[in-house]
Amino acid sequence: MKRVVLSGGAGFLGSHLCDYLIEKGCRVLCLDNLITGDNRNISHLLENKNFEFMRQDISRQFNVSGNVDYVMDFASPASPVDYLEHPLETMRVGSFGTYNMLELAREKNAVFMQASTSEVYGDPLVNPQNESYWGNVNPIGPRSVYDESKRFSEALTMAYHRKYNLDTRIVRIFNTYGPRMRLNDGRAVPNFIYQALNDKPVTIYGNGKQTRSFCYVSDLIEGIYLLLLSRENEPVNIGNPGEVSMLKLADLIIKLTNSNSRKIFKPLPVDDPKVRCPDISKAKKILNWQPKVKVKEGLKKTIEWFKKHPNIGK
Repeated sequence: MKRVVLSGGAGFLGSHLCDYLIEKGCRVLCLDNLITGDNRNISHLLENKNFEFMRQDISRQFNVSGNVDYVMDFASPASPVDYLEHPLETMRVGSFGTYNMLELAREKNAVFMQASTSEVYGDPLVNPQNESYWGNVNPIGPRSVYDESKRFSEALTMAYHRKYNLDTRIVRIFNTYGPRMRLNDGRAVPNFIYQALNDKPVTIYGNGKQTRSFCYVSDLIEGIYLLLLSRENEPVNIGNPGEVSMLKLADLIIKLTNSNSRKIFKPLPVDDPKVRCPDISKAKKILNWQPKVKVKEGLKKTIEWFKKHPNIGK
């Protein structure tokens, strides 16, 4: 059985990855300090003989005994609410944390995967964004603690690949949604769902014409797994290329929840991107991957999950 060490494994994406990897026959060691993760996301796995949990801040030194085949670095606050509340922790995990995970991969002669983000493109001047675009990022703005930590993680990953010939993967993750998101994590989908389910005003920032591209979590996890098994060492976008404006997303969620909510508008946060859309040509070509779940279908599943778990993240 292949053994995977996965940081951030108690988070939204990380916990889904734990499930998927175990289903694929892997043994998983999940590392998480629970700063934004939730042990309820992995509670169903604690009795599984192929799952192990270690509470660990990866920005501090740690040891893993035994053989390891894959090291996957998915630890980081990922929503604006989280990384603005934890700016130094975000930068530490994107620097020291990534370094420690890379050293683990080098020690174990394991394949290394870095979870990066579409935020490396900043407020893009091209749309859609492909992997060759260098981005338009404010290096000292409030969002820079996340944007620049991920850009640094990518640079460090490629440095290990070039200097030590480490077998690396970099996945640039675009907006993702689905079960196990936290209601208070500040991202559009859980915010809108929570507000709509409770008939509260749905908060839209700016004029609502800014776009995002929403990928359902099961599609994203499949893309990540295919990339892990590939031989591609440089960044690959994984996301849904279908753009949706915030206004349309809000209207759709209000409709799907049969809500009496109305929309209210607030100022756009500093450096908030106006567009966000992946060019997934590379993923289609080298992974034969593209998303399958339509936004409406995925939102229905997500809404039903939030109805059953009304207190998650509150």
